[in-house]
Amino acid sequence: MKGRIPVLLALALALCSGFTPRRDAAPAPQPEASWPDTVKEAYLYTEGLKRLLIDGDTLAARGLLRRSLAADSSYAPAWYQLAAAGMYDHPDTAVGYARRAYELDTANKWYGRLYGQMLVRGERYDQARVLYRKLLRDDPRDPDNYRILAILYQQAGMPDSAVRLLDSAELRFGKIPLLVSLKRQLLVSTGQIDRALEEAKILAEAVPYEMENRLVLGELYSMVRADSLALAEFRAAVAIDSTSVSALASLAEYYNRRHEYRAYLGVVKRLFMLDGLPLQDKVSYFRQLTSDLRFYREYFFQVDELASTLLLRYPTDKEVVKLYGEHLIASGQLDRALAHYKLHLADRPPQLDYYTMVIDIESFNKHVDSVDRYVDRAIALFPDNPELYLRRGHVLAYAGRNDEAVRSYRQSLRRADTDSLRSVVWGFIGDAYHQMDEAAAAGSREQKRYRDASYAAYDRALAYWSGNVGVLNNYAYFLSLEGRDLMRALDMAGRVVAMTDNNPTYLDTYAWVLFKLGRLAEAKKTMQQAISLDSQNSPDLQAHYGDILFALGERFMAEVYWRKALDNGFDADEIARRLEQLKATADP
Repeated sequence: MKGRIPVLLALALALCSGFTPRRDAAPAPQPEASWPDTVKEAYLYTEGLKRLLIDGDTLAARGLLRRSLAADSSYAPAWYQLAAAGMYDHPDTAVGYARRAYELDTANKWYGRLYGQMLVRGERYDQARVLYRKLLRDDPRDPDNYRILAILYQQAGMPDSAVRLLDSAELRFGKIPLLVSLKRQLLVSTGQIDRALEEAKILAEAVPYEMENRLVLGELYSMVRADSLALAEFRAAVAIDSTSVSALASLAEYYNRRHEYRAYLGVVKRLFMLDGLPLQDKVSYFRQLTSDLRFYREYFFQVDELASTLLLRYPTDKEVVKLYGEHLIASGQLDRALAHYKLHLADRPPQLDYYTMVIDIESFNKHVDSVDRYVDRAIALFPDNPELYLRRGHVLAYAGRNDEAVRSYRQSLRRADTDSLRSVVWGFIGDAYHQMDEAAAAGSREQKRYRDASYAAYDRALAYWSGNVGVLNNYAYFLSLEGRDLMRALDMAGRVVAMTDNNPTYLDTYAWVLFKLGRLAEAKKTMQQAISLDSQNSPDLQAHYGDILFALGERFMAEVYWRKALDNGFDADEIARRLEQLKATADP
């Protein structure tokens, strides 16, 4: 054939042509070799192959291949290599190169295969189907031509043609696993499940100890709802290879589909014992199982066994340690969770997450001294982490040691590296000063100092991040309690409501500011919305709603909501004062 040079011969020529390996410095320019005109295209092609296959220099290779074609545009090997070199970077151009190579030498099966691949890659399926029909006629001994053409028939909505084609392949070659699998998929997709089942039974009987055959037969039995036969096949597959991930996974999925969850979890435990199932898949299994709280509660002991199995097999893996700790916390076993995380504080390298979990659980338990101790240990290992100082500040503030909390928050502030975090920290400082304001003697100089410091901290927080919802809400509410800067408070509370999605606490703040402004009808409407969304029966919201109703003259309902607030824990003296006011204003 014109211009055909086998690749091995081309490489042999290339290696004999004085090739010089690349060095750090570019070699001095050499005069271009001379060659007879009749072999110029072959020489350039060979040089291009050397650059491509030995140097890995695609750009230089393409340049030499194009020069080869400039010398002889009918040189098919150069077109072929240009297509192969550009099939990923320049697929649209490469398909034209592949077509040209094939047109120049239609008897070359490599050219035909590459052209077909390029057509499929470019989603030119109609052209690809025509080409693969021709390739199949020219080379009926290549099973891959049957496979690809069958897939193209399926893509074109011609599954029956695809099945007939694979039947003919089976007559020629016998049962090739890849073609058998494709044919079975086509039979199922066209509703010919009975035929697929019969063929699968024949295959399983012919090779009874092939695990994959048993799994296929089990899946097909499941499709026709022959559940006992499906189960028998899945169990047979597991008996053939009890360490097979695919066999156990198929058996587990069978039980899962039938809602036989105890059996399902038993098989999943066996999967968790296998090294063949990647850890990430095991973690995904576990998280899926625990995503449904009802399921989690009903099968807690089996799920607990799975968590213990993971921890036993991967005792120091960070993802597993975290998963097991979350499992203990979700099941209310805080003491075990605390012991679990404390045990892993000795892991190397040390993990900040373990320290923060210990600190958070100790904070929840109100163990201030323990929080201090573990924060100090964590800071020694992670001295620049602002979250540690924040956590210490939180537990100090919760314990009423607000002056110490402010100092801890300021230490966090010095290590904060983003404006959003600085805003959050200043917000906590403002909250701590507000607590000190409330604890100070009414009207005292100390109270005024704390109040001014609180508002100044909130202003600093908003200067860093004007959309800090927590700060905007608290600032607006505290201003409304004073009856101070109410229009500014209304603006802040309104922004919070606009930025959030029906949060009852934020709606309460907005309604309360409206109430303080005397806009009672609006306040009532907003507070009704807050009450309807409040699933916690907040006594503060109920007391506020009672106040608004009282101001509107709705005395009976005001008393109802005040008494609800009292039942839910609102300050009894405050409710008594309101009820006295109600009594004092009663009609004579």
